[in-house]
Amino acid sequence: MTFREATRDDLPAIVHLLADDPLGATREAPGEVIPAAYFDAFAAIEKDPNNFQIVAEIDGVLAGTFQLTYLPGLTYTGGERAQIEGVRVAAERRGHGIGQIMIGWAIDQARARGCRVVQLTTDRQRPQTIRFYQKIGFIPSHMGMKYHLRED
Repeated sequence: MTFREATRDDLPAIVHLLADDPLGATREAPGEVIPAAYFDAFAAIEKDPNNFQIVAEIDGVLAGTFQLTYLPGLTYTGGERAQIEGVRVAAERRGHGIGQIMIGWAIDQARARGCRVVQLTTDRQRPQTIRFYQKIGFIPSHMGMKYHLRED
């Protein structure tokens, strides 16, 4: 498996990965033509030196994706955090250790950068995912909260 930063050409495949689960299916828009908002968000990620959309490939085929963001902060004695979000593995690749390799790679990147903490969130409606993260060493130390903003 190889890892690289995503390109604009990867966006349709990434959006399809994001939509290919029960929760993603309710909030993503993977059509023939994906909404311009995805391209705008990708451009913002590309411009930010602390933000990376990563793709994992096997034999040149997209096997998974995630966003890796570095967050400076004053806590942990001014230590930087790595935030992992939007983790998805292609349906046909699930159950083969791909997710563990992807998260391990992200942790290695954070360690090499000198981060003090690696954090992520997952929806409580994903008990298998929660067990997966706990199995590889993540602990449910905090309660995440979200406030969804909706357009009028």
